[in-house]
Amino acid sequence: MARRDSPNRSKQGRSEPERSSSRRQRDPQEPSFLRRWLRRLLIWGTALTLLGAMALAVAVFVTERSLPSYERMKSTQTGQTIVVRASDGSEIVTLGPSYGRWVPYERIPQTLKDAMISVEDRRFRDHWGVDPIGIIRSVVVRIQSGHWRQGGSTITQQLARNIFLNNSRTFDRKIREALLAMAIEQKFTKDQVLELYLNKVYFGGGAYGVDSAARKFFGHSGEQLSLAEAAIIAGLVKAPSHYSPTADAAAAVGRAKVVVQTMQEAGKITPAEAAATDFKTVKLAEEQGQNSARYFTDWVLPQLDLLLPDNDQPIEVWTTLDPAAQHAATDSIQANVPKGAQGALVSLDRDGAVLAMVGGTDYVTSNYNRAVNAVRQPGSAWKLFVYLAALEAGYTPDAKVKDEPVTIDGWSPRNSGGTYAGEIDVRSAFAYSKNTVAAQLGNEVGFGAVANMARRFGITTPINTLPSMVLGSSDVRVIDMVRAFAAVQAKGTAVTPYGIRKITSTEGEVLYSHRPDPAQQLVPNFVAAGITDLLQSAVSIGTGRAAQIGRPVAGKTGTTSSNKDGWFLGFSSGITTGVWMGRDDAHPVPGLQGGTAPARAFAAYMKIATAKRPPEKFDTDLKMPQWQLEPDDEVMQANPDGYFYADPDGNIIEPGTQPKPPVADGALPGGEQGVPVPEGPPAAGDDFLSRATGKQADPAPRPRPKPVATPKPN
Repeated sequence: MARRDSPNRSKQGRSEPERSSSRRQRDPQEPSFLRRWLRRLLIWGTALTLLGAMALAVAVFVTERSLPSYERMKSTQTGQTIVVRASDGSEIVTLGPSYGRWVPYERIPQTLKDAMISVEDRRFRDHWGVDPIGIIRSVVVRIQSGHWRQGGSTITQQLARNIFLNNSRTFDRKIREALLAMAIEQKFTKDQVLELYLNKVYFGGGAYGVDSAARKFFGHSGEQLSLAEAAIIAGLVKAPSHYSPTADAAAAVGRAKVVVQTMQEAGKITPAEAAATDFKTVKLAEEQGQNSARYFTDWVLPQLDLLLPDNDQPIEVWTTLDPAAQHAATDSIQANVPKGAQGALVSLDRDGAVLAMVGGTDYVTSNYNRAVNAVRQPGSAWKLFVYLAALEAGYTPDAKVKDEPVTIDGWSPRNSGGTYAGEIDVRSAFAYSKNTVAAQLGNEVGFGAVANMARRFGITTPINTLPSMVLGSSDVRVIDMVRAFAAVQAKGTAVTPYGIRKITSTEGEVLYSHRPDPAQQLVPNFVAAGITDLLQSAVSIGTGRAAQIGRPVAGKTGTTSSNKDGWFLGFSSGITTGVWMGRDDAHPVPGLQGGTAPARAFAAYMKIATAKRPPEKFDTDLKMPQWQLEPDDEVMQANPDGYFYADPDGNIIEPGTQPKPPVADGALPGGEQGVPVPEGPPAAGDDFLSRATGKQADPAPRPRPKPVATPKPN
């Protein structure tokens, strides 16, 4: 009988107990669930690690290829640095981030290299841009202390951040920083990386790089650092503002001691060297404050946009400012300016170089530059242009004029003190600043001629032509008035003020060099000699006696109504200086006159400014052209070659020709056909000559007929 299968047997012919027994026999040979997942994790982790390493390698390779060259890395900066230097090469001010001079690796002091590596990245020579051990150590300290006390960034990472990134604490920035650091390590050597770092890291106070920091804090080059100085500089990187020696010397020294101890632990110095480090021997450089020289730099620096319009690289601006002269100018203003008033001074060398400029009594309190921006009435100092016009028209210093009351178009000027001297010479009228004489001269030569003379000599502000303009009612700038007096000192040749001699790169390449303007004669030599005679008399015997300095000085005072402004402008030994004093609100200043405080400030400054120059006698010899020696009324108008007149019949007579005599009826010109040509009337009759010589009085004087001349300028 055939056998039937048991219901408990599987379709494969095995019962359930048999299958269970079979599984129990295979289990010891099969991996457990955990082991299988660990194996999978290992496989996938290895694969992902390899892929990640490959991706990282590709990323580093691509980043390395995109990095700029070493020379380009050296020139990469944040903002433009401008170092402004005085005429002797000393630094006046540094604007923008200061990078100092680049110090090559071999000239960086070894003590600084060791100090920086010890305190910032002890494994610098061992890692490849990112230090895993340093990162782990930083995390351990974070767990132990509860807050971050150590950074895991290497020197290379800090370099990457300084050049390419910012200081934001984001995960994305840290990833990019690490990637850049590894690329930098692949492209450059360790020495190059350290050189870049030490020349670019921020040390506080606007100083980037070791040279800038050394000059700022110690006053010397970054190539010469003691162990104590190197420790102070290396300690600044952690917190530049907190450990700055100029802000907190005690904190800086405390941090530097930690650096020295770290160097000892790293084996860079011996215990004896660490113990011998004396921070008391470190001399800090004096902090440069805001001084009066900033008025000058504020005037000079905007000119860079015209001289170097497209430059954004660090530059050094070599100026004309004389530090000794600037110091003397500052002292002279502060010592003489009346209480509650302001003062300004501009001093030019004979070629227009600005030797000193003071725009106010205190730059910190007010940086408004009154030397170049303020416009004030010049008072009698304006008479320079009145007398220049008169001298050009034919007057001489010895010519006679009359100091008497006068009214011009309803305006009646008065002299200071209300007195009149009667007949005096031009020299005395100028020396004692006679207002009535200036008014008469201005009216005679034409107020327009005076305005034209002022414009010719460099006055850039609007000029009115009212009669009162001869007494200085038009506003002017101090620097413009000094420029005008400097042109007189230059014997009538134009002088243009300038403050920049040259501009160079930090490596010494000359980018701009000042070139003098072509010579331009403003007035003839005899006019310059004549006005110099008058200006010298004003100081010798006139209102400017307080400006005497023991050598020839020529100058002029100026005082406005109610003593609102006081001026003195003059020159000696090739230096021209102008001083103004007054209140910014134009209120009266009791006792302020050009011959008092401004003249004294001028003298105090010029005694120092001219001390190293030989005294110079002024050229006051009047070598006048022949035509101006002729007694002709037309000399008051202009050069006689520039006018014409008409004869009694209305015919135009050109200069240098004689009028044609009348011709009798039927006769030909020149007495042809035997007809004599009648002689013309005499130039002057006997009665006129007698009156002119005083032989007889003229009971009824008649106006002298004048030729028709070119109109006077108004």
